[in-house]
This record gives sequence, structure tokens and C-alpha cells, in this order.
Amino acid sequence: MRKVPRQQRSRAMVDAIIEAATRILGRQGWAAFTTNEVAYAAGVSVGSLYQYFPNKLALAEAIRQRHLQTVLAALSDASDSREPVTLDQRVGLLVDGVIAAHSIDPALHRILLDEVPLVSRENFEAFESEYQRRYRLVVASSLDRRDTSDIEVAGRVLAAAVEGVVHAASRQGNLASAALKQELFHMIRGYLRARGTSEMPDR
Repeated sequence: MRKVPRQQRSRAMVDAIIEAATRILGRQGWAAFTTNEVAYAAGVSVGSLYQYFPNKLALAEAIRQRHLQTVLAALSDASDSREPVTLDQRVGLLVDGVIAAHSIDPALHRILLDEVPLVSRENFEAFESEYQRRYRLVVASSLDRRDTSDIEVAGRVLAAAVEGVVHAASRQGNLASAALKQELFHMIRGYLRARGTSEMPDR
């Protein structure tokens, strides 16, 4: 963004712009996505839009950041639970959260994954750092004893596995499948249980 909205009126305008952009990008795809159409749908002038977003890529980045924050919130429910929970409950929170976060607008999510260029490596790296931290918390809170290196590696493996399943299901339109949800639950629970009880055999 060119600048951060300070007043309530300008924040409301920016929210309206991003919401309109989200609808249009999800419906039309990246190639047909234009700032003129977004401004019209949001009920603002193109000049007002350009005060905050210099181009359509900046708009798409704002949409991406909102999606990523939704993903982090879903992980927070599973990793930072303030009340004691069982392993099954924690895994259930994780599965429900990541599926819900990616089910808000599956078409838009596929476009963000496959069509929209990544404009800010710095923003994505900040997200990735927090994303991995929360998966490490899931691992650490689900196992009796881990050393730091094991938690980091296990967190990355778990994150990659869940991400791969959920993104593939999003592309295929299968996120609402009860069977998918059940298999994802079994995969995560089985991995966490196995990491707590077994070691890789010597070769």
C-alpha cells in the first residue's frame, strides 16, 4: 500500500476497496482483474483507489495478506489453546481451522496460488516464519519430549504435509469432502503419535 489509512472514514474506504477487489478477483481471475472495475464496484473514484493501491498487484497483495492472516488465526486455535486439550482435540482444531480458512472462497484461493505473482518476498517471509512457529507449537504441545532441532524439523514436515493436502483439495474443489477431513485428521494424528514413540531404524 502507498499509505496506511488513519481515519475511520479512510479505513472504511480501504476495506470496501479490498472487499470489492476480493469478489472481482475470485470471479474473473488475474488476467481480467482491473483497478477501474474495483473502484466502480467499491463506489470510489480511481484516484481515491490509487491513493492507497498503486496498481492491481498491490490490491492482490492486500487480498493475499488477509488470507494469510486467516490461516495464522486458524493455526493459533490449535497451537495456543489456553485450556488443556487432548491430542485428538488439538488435531481436530487444526483440521477444522485450516479447512475453514481455505474454504472461505476456494476459487479465489486457487487464483492466489496459481495466477497472482508474489509481490513482496519480505511479507511472505514474515508470514512463513510465524506459520512455521505455530506448527512447531502444535508439535511441541502434542509430544512428551522433543529437542529443539527435532521440533523444528517435525514442524516443517507437518506444515508441508497439511499444506500439500489442503492446497491440492482446494485446486480440485474437494475441501468440503468429509472423507478428506477424516483422512487429514488420521494423517496428522498418526504422524504426531509416531514421532513420540518411534525412531528411524539404523541402516
